[in-house]
Amino acid sequence: MRSAVDNAVTERFKELLDRLGEKSVEDYYNPYKMFDWVDSIPEDVYWMSEDLISPYGTELVDELGVETMMRLSKWESINFYSMNVHGIRELLIEVVNRIHMPGFEIPSDFFHHFIGEENEHMWFFAEFCRRYGGKIYPTVKLELGSAGDADVENFLVFARILLFEEIVDFYNMRMGEDRSLHETIRQVNRIHHQDESRHIAFGRELVALLYKRIAGRLDETELRGIEDYLKRYVAFSLRAFYNPAVYRDAGVEDPMGFRSRLLADERRRAPELKVVRKPMSFLTKNGIITDPTLSIN
Repeated sequence: MRSAVDNAVTERFKELLDRLGEKSVEDYYNPYKMFDWVDSIPEDVYWMSEDLISPYGTELVDELGVETMMRLSKWESINFYSMNVHGIRELLIEVVNRIHMPGFEIPSDFFHHFIGEENEHMWFFAEFCRRYGGKIYPTVKLELGSAGDADVENFLVFARILLFEEIVDFYNMRMGEDRSLHETIRQVNRIHHQDESRHIAFGRELVALLYKRIAGRLDETELRGIEDYLKRYVAFSLRAFYNPAVYRDAGVEDPMGFRSRLLADERRRAPELKVVRKPMSFLTKNGIITDPTLSIN
């Protein structure tokens, strides 16, 4: 059976895996002892950096007022960590299905670090949601269908994982550095970013290699189909930050109408594109997408 990365694996990839594996061991922490969970986080402060809250940059900020914006920041924070819980569960399933399978002999050792770390991330994000929000928001899964080709399916799986991690990491970096946020919030984001920086470095290399494997044998129509698939996934991921259940919990009138107004507001496009600038640049640089234009609404 052909390897999923044969003819594309380079010494650089092997060396990267060795470095990342060593770093995982050096940076290992026990999450069950790492966090000093406070009894509560004040309600009269922002739980998410203001520029990350979904109405940011629109007239709806003034319409809501400071008090409602603070409530919204709490529930958008809980929504963000809920998205992480669901996203991590899905990526763990995909990686576990491939560990020590033909085609993944080389990265399988690093997969063990990846699986262990992501499982711990899922735990502390869920813990935050349960402790401070009393719930984990449900998720809507995007049905993208099967590629019908094992090599293409492998590429799409790891491309989705990479995109998810890059989007999450943008939020993690911003909130981990935001001194206006409660230390518990900053710590959760800071710790996650520490691990995700390794996962993203690994993911970018693997995705580039897997794409080289399939690009040479697919025609232009098939390649553009892959591009469309990934752009739809990015747009779906961004739309998940506009959650009507969150608006309802924050006391916003007409949550669905509020969501529709935000999605239709062109002033939201710049903040959204800022979130995905790095992964879209990576995909463009590697020829995976030719047109970075996204249709969010």
